[in-house]
Amino acid sequence: MTSTSTAGQEPLRGYAKGRLRREEILDTARALFGEVGYRSASLREIAARCGISHPGLLHHFPTKEALLEAVLQRRDAVSEERFGVIRARGTAALRALVEIVAANAAEPGEVELYCVLSAESTAPDHPGHRYFADRYTTTRANLERSLREAAEDGDLRAGVDPAVHAPVVVAVMDGLQVQWLLDRDSSAPTDMPAALRAHLDTLLTHPL
Repeated sequence: MTSTSTAGQEPLRGYAKGRLRREEILDTARALFGEVGYRSASLREIAARCGISHPGLLHHFPTKEALLEAVLQRRDAVSEERFGVIRARGTAALRALVEIVAANAAEPGEVELYCVLSAESTAPDHPGHRYFADRYTTTRANLERSLREAAEDGDLRAGVDPAVHAPVVVAVMDGLQVQWLLDRDSSAPTDMPAALRAHLDTLLTHPL
């Protein structure tokens, strides 16, 4: 029994170790993509920072494109699990957006990653192009839905068109991130969550 149990534990330990290594690679790639952009980052540099060989990294992520996709998907999954924007309704979803922005202000690496990669990905041949194009489409659709729900609940000001204002809210969020990155070390950095909340309040019948 002891021998069987030990043998059974080995694969589990190996799996846990592999999962931890995978997370380390994702964290390292996220940081490097944010520092130098996707195109300038190399798998060999990521492997070196993780203290593993290039073939060792390829065991987890066979291509640079696969690694980028994993980094981006994990970011979205963690955000939704933590704040539940998609699951929330109406003004609750809008409040969750403000909470996400506030959390981002505590993680400059995440903001840098998003800004650098989204700008790079405007090029049609960039591996992240389809991801970001789809992400913006989905984000606008979710925001439009939340604004329509707010209207149904009597929380949206008369005359506010959800289809018109959903992309504007996205633009406000992206613009705030760029301003914050540029002046975050100043004596009066941009207050991203306060600015977003102030903009959303102009659309609603009552403050968030």
